[in-house]
Amino acid sequence: MRENNKDKESPLAARMRPRTLDEVVGQQHIIARDKLLYRAITADKLSSIIFYGPPGTGKTTLAKVIAGTTKAEFTQINATISGKKDMEEVVQKAKDNLGMYGKKTILFIDEIHRFNKGQQDYLLPFVEDGTVVLIGATTENPYFEVNGALISRSVIFELKPLTAEDIKVLLNRAVTDKERGMGAYRAVLEPDAADFLADLADGDARHALNAIELGILTTNRSDDGLIHITKEVAEECIQKKVARYDKDGDNHYDTISAFIKSMRGSDPDAAVYYLARMLNAGEDPKFIVRRMMVCASEDVGNADPMALQMAVSASLAVERLGMPEARITLAQAASYIATAPKSNASICAIDEALETVRKTGNLPIPPHLQDAHYKSAAKLGHGIGYKYAHDYPNNYVEQQYLPYELNGKEFYRPSGNGYEVRIKEHMKKIKGLDKNKE
Repeated sequence: MRENNKDKESPLAARMRPRTLDEVVGQQHIIARDKLLYRAITADKLSSIIFYGPPGTGKTTLAKVIAGTTKAEFTQINATISGKKDMEEVVQKAKDNLGMYGKKTILFIDEIHRFNKGQQDYLLPFVEDGTVVLIGATTENPYFEVNGALISRSVIFELKPLTAEDIKVLLNRAVTDKERGMGAYRAVLEPDAADFLADLADGDARHALNAIELGILTTNRSDDGLIHITKEVAEECIQKKVARYDKDGDNHYDTISAFIKSMRGSDPDAAVYYLARMLNAGEDPKFIVRRMMVCASEDVGNADPMALQMAVSASLAVERLGMPEARITLAQAASYIATAPKSNASICAIDEALETVRKTGNLPIPPHLQDAHYKSAAKLGHGIGYKYAHDYPNNYVEQQYLPYELNGKEFYRPSGNGYEVRIKEHMKKIKGLDKNKE
């Protein structure tokens, strides 16, 4: 009985899921008729894929569309409630279908990032040999949260937040659809209410549809016999404004960019402000702290080596504390990095060194630096003539460390800021003493 009534009992957002690609609103960058995904779905030639995007952008919807168009067996599990045993059952059934009937199995895993490494590893051989075609859906960056081996065997499709116009199309469709929507209620969605809901939904179709359903079900009919969804009604249906990074820009990337640039520019107030915007909008603290670790090395470096330690400690604290307590640790680390002396000498050094390696290849390592511990090393001259630094004053002795072809080449140039002043003075001192001794 529950299955028979499921379509009627489900929330509006679930009932209004598109059944075909032509009903899908938005995401034309991946499902337009000339795009790879559209062609693969219509031809029923799908390979393993991962849908990545914010909530309410259509990841599960596209999986359902695929389920309705493919001739393959379609199985769905949710990583939040499923485990290895569930996957074993799916894989065994997939083997039977492939062996006995030559029929492929598509396995859709919602919230795939919730599976641990071992659970994800279990799928690898079966994705590799084609026993199952994997469709994963995740709100987290798959390059951080999904096994790299699975990533390499899948095509990543990023779904974008729906535009306000897309949301309004869905709202009007839901209000007038008599079969799956709210058309039987004879409701009227006022234009200003539609604008308001589309704006506050912030690209999340589910959020907007939940609001309009609540509005229609709880609003009395007017004298004309219709249910009028006005802006005032819409405001009551969404009690809390969906936090937005920026109304017109790419919210996620623009805000993290402003956050990093504020720390780089030594403005702790702006850094904490953008941190607050991201946390208020529900940004993953693990993503934020990863970017802080990059900034601590790229923009502070050895001008204050404690900055990286602070960021790494904040990363550990985020994992162990969780929100809301982790907000304090994040603010502490962000303000520390912002107020620390700055140097990009480390990134300049590694980038210049990488460019040199690309141009010159693997130049011969000086023989006295080569490993002298293995058998026959001495016969080859490896390690002969090496000067052990600790046998000399100040634990320094001048000798050739770079390949001879790069003699005198400098990569790391300490800045005149913070601790790098001491580094520069120290290197100058010990090298000077060595020369004086000679």
